[in-house]
Amino acid sequence: MTVFFELDAVTVERAGRRVLDGVSMRLEPGERLALVGSNGAGKTTLLRTLVGLEKPKGGRIVAFGAERRVEKDFHEVRARAGFLFQDPDDQLFSPTVIEDVAFGPLNLGLGREAAIERAETTLARLHLGHLARRVTHRLSGGEKRLVSLAGVLAMRPDVLLLDEPTNALDETHLARLTDILGGLDLAMVIVSHDRSFLEKLAGRAMLLDQGQLVEATLHRHAHVHDHLHIHAADGTHGHDHGHVDAANRPPSPPDETR
Repeated sequence: MTVFFELDAVTVERAGRRVLDGVSMRLEPGERLALVGSNGAGKTTLLRTLVGLEKPKGGRIVAFGAERRVEKDFHEVRARAGFLFQDPDDQLFSPTVIEDVAFGPLNLGLGREAAIERAETTLARLHLGHLARRVTHRLSGGEKRLVSLAGVLAMRPDVLLLDEPTNALDETHLARLTDILGGLDLAMVIVSHDRSFLEKLAGRAMLLDQGQLVEATLHRHAHVHDHLHIHAADGTHGHDHGHVDAANRPPSPPDETR
């Protein structure tokens, strides 16, 4: 089966700093990968690199079985990899929800009637049909997040790239989002600081630290309470040791500057 993404020694620089320094990774069909690291580590940059929104200084990007080098190579990648932005306000721009969810299918070449039908089907499947005629900028933060996801899913992607999807969600919308994602038969790369969320969805983890990407392990320690830790698998890099007590989850911090 074709590997969805493969990065080989990819380097991305910004303002003279190596945000990604010889990064290598693979994402197989059906795999759910947690991408963790401190704020500013370059996690968003890595997601953007996968779909050609960042131009590497070196290395090789293979997506869906083909090497991708120039802008036109990534058109297919963006159609098959659904990117959920960290801030839903960056993703929603049509006047109404139904128009926004239909935008992606229209962009893929569907006629207006077919695009609207797909948008309605997607919203109904996510139990969001009641929002179809709502004005997007009047939605709550949680509603915006779910509608953004509906817009991505309406394009019927093979893989989801999720950039801090739980950011600023209340308990109700977090549960809805977790439920929806958990029920999807899709590969995912999940950037999140929410350990409880990652525990429910991710099958493996990688840690991005000082531009280096290494395999990590997800495991629990017995303390006064039980919580998830993520460490570099080889122990040679700094580790992301923060945790979230599922019974008392604080708001997720914002991710790195892009």
